[in-house]
Amino acid sequence: MIKNRDIVMVGLAALDSRIGSNAINLAYTFSKNNRVLYVNYPLDRLTLLRERNDPIIKKRKEIIKGKQPDLVKVNDNMWSFFPKKILESINQLPIDWLFDILNKRNNKRFASEVNRAIKELNFKDIIIFNDTDMFRSFYLKELIGAKTYVYYTRDNMIAVDYWKTQGIRIEAALMKKADLVVANSTYLADLARNFNPHSYYVGQGCDVTLFDKKLIKKSPDDIKDIKKPIIGYIGVLFTLRLDIEVLVHIAKSKPEWSIVLVGPEDDEFKASELHNLKNVYFLGSKKMEELPAYLNSFDVALNPQKLNEVTIGNYPRKIDEYLAMGKPTVATKTRAMEVFKDFVYLANNKEEYVELIDRALKENTPEKEKSREKLARSHTWDANAEAIYEKIEMVEKIKAHETS
Repeated sequence: MIKNRDIVMVGLAALDSRIGSNAINLAYTFSKNNRVLYVNYPLDRLTLLRERNDPIIKKRKEIIKGKQPDLVKVNDNMWSFFPKKILESINQLPIDWLFDILNKRNNKRFASEVNRAIKELNFKDIIIFNDTDMFRSFYLKELIGAKTYVYYTRDNMIAVDYWKTQGIRIEAALMKKADLVVANSTYLADLARNFNPHSYYVGQGCDVTLFDKKLIKKSPDDIKDIKKPIIGYIGVLFTLRLDIEVLVHIAKSKPEWSIVLVGPEDDEFKASELHNLKNVYFLGSKKMEELPAYLNSFDVALNPQKLNEVTIGNYPRKIDEYLAMGKPTVATKTRAMEVFKDFVYLANNKEEYVELIDRALKENTPEKEKSREKLARSHTWDANAEAIYEKIEMVEKIKAHETS
């Protein structure tokens, strides 16, 4: 257990983001025993222009002008910091040498702001925890004089087109120079180990407090009359991650099953054949606090991921939410899903999805539901933080021995 250290956290998610983030959950957990400076991403010129009417960007502009504080105390051990300096928009720049020059300049601007907050809080003996901020924080260890640099990989970012131009080269170089890399899937840890031998799988935290069937009083109006059994999915319906063909095959193979999809759709989902099938129900986006009641109505929960570079190493938090409610779950077999193999039915193709859903319906028991709940509730953020602490302490001891 690491205690009484100063941790500077940087990443791709701001603390005032509209969506959750692993880094935000970890920041609050780290702050139970350490001081944490959560550095929100700095604005770049293109974002400032494109999103100028967004309330979050308007707030940032107020902070830059000095009309709102840039360093805000979140709890006794944690501060949220908003850098005032604006960076150049260079992520898509294809010329390597020019990118490197401008990126170093961006890093110096960013680090000067971080140093200002560090000085105000009197942070010492610093651990940097970098949540995939591969460009802006490339030189951060040297520029703020940190003791230990931890790079956190929780998605295969360079599989996404936006990050490929410079990300393939830069992320590899950053992993190589980091003191250690921690990953939320074995697949991502294996990838990182190509560049840094100190790359470790540390699991994933999940807050499943809301996902407790004892808290559910009634079924929502738009699902209560849908015919059973209900085979359901909760989450974004984006074709980059989900396989429409699998869902169509399930619905057509078993017209007696109701396929219920809860979440926002992209254009391809909206135009898909699924909308023409009588046993498929699109219920749209719901508030986070409403989701457990929908999940409680499912007989089997699904995660029909496409198997590609983006999803193969992705740890799907929804699996913990499904299991926390005791639901039989069928998901695409990926490297990241191996940790769930004794609790989740893993399908290799659309035909296996139908077979495994049928098995899940027939084999479910109260005992199996309890074992699923127990597993999901063991995946806490405290346990995740402790796994990260263990690897940091181990690597710091190795580095100390090497330099003694």
